Amino acid sequence: MRVWVVVIVLTELLLCFLWASESQTLLTCHPRDLEALRDFISNLKPKPDDWSINDDCCNWTGVTCNNNNNNNNSSRVTKLELGNKKLSGKLSESLGALDQITVLNLSRNFIRDSIPLSIFNLTTLQTLDLSSNDLSGEIPPNTVNLPSLQSLDLSSNKLNGSLPSHLCLSSPRIRVIKLAVNYFAGDFPPGLGDCLLLEHLCLGMNNLTGIIPRDLFRLQRLNLLGLQENRLSGPLSPEIGNLSALVRLDVSTNHFSGSIPDVFGEMTRLKELLAQSNRFTGGIPSSLSNSPSLNLLNLRNNSLTGLLRLNCTAMVGLNSLDLGTNRFNGRLPENLPVCKRLKNVNLARNSFGGQVPESYKDFQSLSFFSLSNSSLSNISSALRILQSCKNLTTLVLTLNFHGEALPPDGDATPLRFEKLKVLVVANCKLTGSIPRWLSSSNDLQLLDLSWNRLTGAIPSWIGDFKDLFYLDLSNNSFTGEIPKSLTKLQSLTSRNISLDEPSPDFPFFMKRNESARGLQYNQIVGFPPTIELGHNNLSGPIWEEFGNLKKIHVFDLKWNSLSGSIPSSLSGMTSLEVLDLSNNRLSGSIPSSLQKLTFLSKFSVASNNLSGRIPSGGQFQTFPNSSFEFNDLCGEHRLPCSGDEVNGTTTLIMHSRRRRSRGAEIGMAVGIAFGSVFLLTLLTLVVLHARRRSVEVDPEMEEENMNIKEVEEMGSKLVVLFRNNNNDKEDLSFDDILDSTNNFDQANIIGCGGFGLVYKAVLPDGSRVAIKRLSGDCGQIEREFKAEVETLSRAQHPNLVLLQGFCFYKTDRLLIYSYMENGSLDYWLHERNDGPALLGWKTRLRIAQGAARGLFYLHEACDPHILHRDIKSSNILLDENFDSHLADFGLARLMSPYDTHVSTDLVGTLGYIPPEYGQASVATFKGDVYSFGVVLLELLTDKRPVDMCKPKGGRDLISWVVRMKSEGRASEVFDPFIHGKEIEEEEMFRVLEVACLCLSHNPKQRPTTEQLVSWLDDV
Repeated sequence: MRVWVVVIVLTELLLCFLWASESQTLLTCHPRDLEALRDFISNLKPKPDDWSINDDCCNWTGVTCNNNNNNNNSSRVTKLELGNKKLSGKLSESLGALDQITVLNLSRNFIRDSIPLSIFNLTTLQTLDLSSNDLSGEIPPNTVNLPSLQSLDLSSNKLNGSLPSHLCLSSPRIRVIKLAVNYFAGDFPPGLGDCLLLEHLCLGMNNLTGIIPRDLFRLQRLNLLGLQENRLSGPLSPEIGNLSALVRLDVSTNHFSGSIPDVFGEMTRLKELLAQSNRFTGGIPSSLSNSPSLNLLNLRNNSLTGLLRLNCTAMVGLNSLDLGTNRFNGRLPENLPVCKRLKNVNLARNSFGGQVPESYKDFQSLSFFSLSNSSLSNISSALRILQSCKNLTTLVLTLNFHGEALPPDGDATPLRFEKLKVLVVANCKLTGSIPRWLSSSNDLQLLDLSWNRLTGAIPSWIGDFKDLFYLDLSNNSFTGEIPKSLTKLQSLTSRNISLDEPSPDFPFFMKRNESARGLQYNQIVGFPPTIELGHNNLSGPIWEEFGNLKKIHVFDLKWNSLSGSIPSSLSGMTSLEVLDLSNNRLSGSIPSSLQKLTFLSKFSVASNNLSGRIPSGGQFQTFPNSSFEFNDLCGEHRLPCSGDEVNGTTTLIMHSRRRRSRGAEIGMAVGIAFGSVFLLTLLTLVVLHARRRSVEVDPEMEEENMNIKEVEEMGSKLVVLFRNNNNDKEDLSFDDILDSTNNFDQANIIGCGGFGLVYKAVLPDGSRVAIKRLSGDCGQIEREFKAEVETLSRAQHPNLVLLQGFCFYKTDRLLIYSYMENGSLDYWLHERNDGPALLGWKTRLRIAQGAARGLFYLHEACDPHILHRDIKSSNILLDENFDSHLADFGLARLMSPYDTHVSTDLVGTLGYIPPEYGQASVATFKGDVYSFGVVLLELLTDKRPVDMCKPKGGRDLISWVVRMKSEGRASEVFDPFIHGKEIEEEEMFRVLEVACLCLSHNPKQRPTTEQLVSWLDDV
């Protein structure tokens, strides 16, 4: 009987449970919510599949319901989460009907237009995330009523107008405000200080001006404040010390001035202070130099002065210190080693003097140390002390120890740097020879001793460094033969280099010539595999075994006394981009095998004793006349050989500078005598004429009619501006260009490519432009040059960098382009430390789509059609909206005077050049498509096409991706910064397939640019 009672009770309980479950499943979303969601999705595509299956929106993807507040069977929508669903279109006002919603997340999509006002009246909303879309427009004041809001993220859009500072009045509970990477402009308004619970405030990368409003300093709970990359100015208020909960403060790249306030004593939780690239003056405040919580201090590129005083006994957490490019003076602080965790130190480009303190021998935590341009003395003492820093891997001492001697090997206890990987002691005018003690640095990867006065032979043991991939001994006085051991450098033959960890974001400056203009590499990985031995007194042959250096990019032996022939085996340097053998005593001919160097972009054998025909295939069609001058060379594409017919006329060959016949010498003597009399007579007439007109005679004028030349130069000195869509600038002169670039000062260099340096310029009207100063021998007279650039100026498209004008004056040829605020794609992917993290997938895809549209225009819509020939990430520039623009299109034709058809020039960059260019001498549209495919892989993987510092098997990006795909591991190639954020793999896989089609070995199997645009737009 009892058993039956138990069974009955259990049965009733089960029936109750089933009834409750059935009742739950019968619950459907509220009709009002259903209608609102249907209207919402009707304005977007693609629609999630299950949104069309039934009317129960509570079971739809991204929708969460709750019926706690209802007595009927209908539930209310409380969460709508469709982040990263590839949605495009615009938002509907119907979202305002979801009056029970608490979370609205539509981030990382392609939603455009303005934000509906109804969203700002959802009184139950706690989290609103619309970040990483294409939303635009303003947030109107007095329209926000979000009393429950705790987190607002509208970052990475195109919102403009003034900051919504009124937000705090309606949202007193808000804790997170993220409005970075938008176009909010105008003075920083008060109001945000009323958000008393605020913890995160991110306003970086906008156009805010003025000062930080005082009410902001009331935020006692704020732990992250990001104001970087705006135009804020004035002094940094002492009231910032009231933000006692701050953990990270970033005010970098603004216009703040005055002294840094001494208020950090109360900011006991502050770990990171970034204030670089402002106009701060004075010294480091005591409260900052005594901060025990600080991990990172970056005050680089300001105008700080005085003695450097840091209390390292107190600064127990300091790990990274960057005070470079300031005006600190006096001695180096002796107590730095007391900062037991201090690992990375940059004190370069200050006014320190004296010697490296003896106390630095106890600096055991030190790994990266840059003291360049600091007026230091006693290099022997400095190296003796720093060798005791057992964890030191990078040492940069450029522009110090003027005229001293490099420590020799005579000491009983020779110097020893066991972990050193990078040593740069350039531009010190050091004397002596390369000491043997340096050979103990077995892990050395980069050695730069250039621009000194070192003598003697280059030691053969340098070739024993297994990891050395960058060697610069140029501009010294070395003698003897080039050590044959250099032909066996493992890192340049077969060995792959891997860095244990990336170097800190401290800039390297590499001096390249006497004008002090140089290149900057922010990371060691940016240095190309190189041997630079130019400007020495080296003699003997160029060893045939140098052809074994398959991984070298730059081989520069110019201005020596090398003799013998150019080895044909140099064609084995299959990665070579720069080969300069000019100003030596080389004889024989240029080996035709060098035509196989398909990546070669710079080449010179000028001023040697070479003879014969210049090779006409491969990259040789792209090199200017100056690459071959002062030899007995001739060639079909350059200086025609004797007997060659050009336009029906036989032309003469340029004579050698060293070997002339006796008759030629007599003729030249007669010519010089006659010419001298003529020039003296002409000069007298010109001077008399100039005096009559009160015009000063230019001493550099050549021997031609001065009146005509003055008129031509005055015309050439004017800058020709094209009256295109975006150009309303007033007339400019060459002098205006000089003023706007500070006489082409290196501080204004923003890029360096195969065609010359690029300078940032601020014109007299305040507008910014980019000026490319073309290098090399243009080979064209002004009329031809003008015709070419006028043709390029007609190439106008939203995804091309607009050519605004040009100037041809004396030896200068300048091109004036629109300025691109955010630099190159290469910078964001490979140079800037936080670049990959800031470039979300949506942004990367938009960059690819824009670049494809620009390339389609060049190939199909532009008249005449234009081949780019050098598609690469550094030639894709990003404006203030991160929209992409192709740069450097058509420049190969400007630099190749003997070509009459644009498709015969072969230029390019290692890693981007298609395989067929090695067998043919004609560039093609499908070659541009191949290069574009490499860029797509960069966007997907965040890896360089060719990287010396990657481990074995990963140096060549294309081969690595193909291998990973063949092993079924394609998902592992994606950049973790985009792959790890719940990105749907389908979209990235589709772009990967497009990239692989572009990279087909058979050019016929590659898509057209029209197909590229269509496929990428459909992703």
